[in-house]
Amino acid sequence: MNEQLIKKRESGDRVEKIWSRDFVLICCANFFIFLGFQMTLPTLPLFVKQLGGNDQLIGLVVGIFTFSALLIRPYAGHALESKGRGLVYLVGLLIFVLSVGSFGWAMGMAFLFAMRIIQGIGWGLSTTASGTIATDLIPASRRGEGMGYYGLSGNIALALGPSLGLALTGVLSFKQLFLLCAVLGLAALLMGSRIRYKKVDQNPKQVTNVKWDLYEKSALQPSVLLFFLTVTFGGIASFLPLYAAQKGVPGIQWYFLIYAVFLMLSRTFAGQLYDRKGHQAVFIPGALLIFMAMILLAWLPNSVVLYTAAALYGLGFGSVQPALQAWSVARAPRNRKGMANATFFSFFDLGVGIGAIIFGQIGHLFGYDSIYETAAASVFISILLYLYIIRKNKQMA
Repeated sequence: MNEQLIKKRESGDRVEKIWSRDFVLICCANFFIFLGFQMTLPTLPLFVKQLGGNDQLIGLVVGIFTFSALLIRPYAGHALESKGRGLVYLVGLLIFVLSVGSFGWAMGMAFLFAMRIIQGIGWGLSTTASGTIATDLIPASRRGEGMGYYGLSGNIALALGPSLGLALTGVLSFKQLFLLCAVLGLAALLMGSRIRYKKVDQNPKQVTNVKWDLYEKSALQPSVLLFFLTVTFGGIASFLPLYAAQKGVPGIQWYFLIYAVFLMLSRTFAGQLYDRKGHQAVFIPGALLIFMAMILLAWLPNSVVLYTAAALYGLGFGSVQPALQAWSVARAPRNRKGMANATFFSFFDLGVGIGAIIFGQIGHLFGYDSIYETAAASVFISILLYLYIIRKNKQMA
């Protein structure tokens, strides 16, 4: 248990609670929208193959939506402070539902590309708003722990969605699968409509002064670190099922389930560790676990190694991601929390998108194993960069 909470209880102080009605709703809505999204990640490459595309086109289809999400996030960050949380969130969810539901009607690559770009707009609006709403609802003294629970809702969906999507391809047509993903987004929309949103700070001068900026400066350091880590997502979500099949390694569906279990395990301690000791106690161990997972995937001789990589990746990313998000919003001014979340998720999107596109080229030219060697190098860069940031910050203190 968090030492700060123990001291509060011993002294008779009131412990601020995390699990309010609205926090439960935003976590559930986040789970459903992420589940619908993650079910499309491993199945879209199969759909592209059915439409006649190759590995390069797979990388483009997976990655292209992140760039429209990236472009819309700065606007989303400002709109959260000027238009309100609810409007941005619900509009984003609606765009997501309509775009994903249309995938099954794609008869060629042009229409699919267009719908992925529109999906990116909805994704950028909804996820930026969702993270900011969660930040509003969590007590500041328990932000690391609370963001860990909130992040768990999306990361469980990330773990379960791909295996569920792959399983359903043997039962449903692609059109039916994508409609099911849209229904999950609709469930998120209904839950989001029940949340009582925090009123934004009414300070027109502050909003006007930041109208044309693109990021929150105080969130840049953790966001850049996140970029080098989320590059690994492009390799796992887009190509791991194809890679495992090529190497004759069975049990790819168990990879995602094992990842989910160890992701949940990381949430039992990582958020509280961040609250007590800061990101210094979380980042390096978590990043090293991700690095080892990528090395094992590059090797991948059998299912045991595949499952070990899943466990390491779950522990590592489950520890690092919420810590970096809490770090991103911790130093931002009150009227810039939305922009800090926009910056954080912009770099998340950029890492996934660039990773998927580059790995599509690497896989086509050098083979799938090279994808995970490159991903390991990216994680190693993040560790070196983190050490540089810590040293620089100490010198400036």
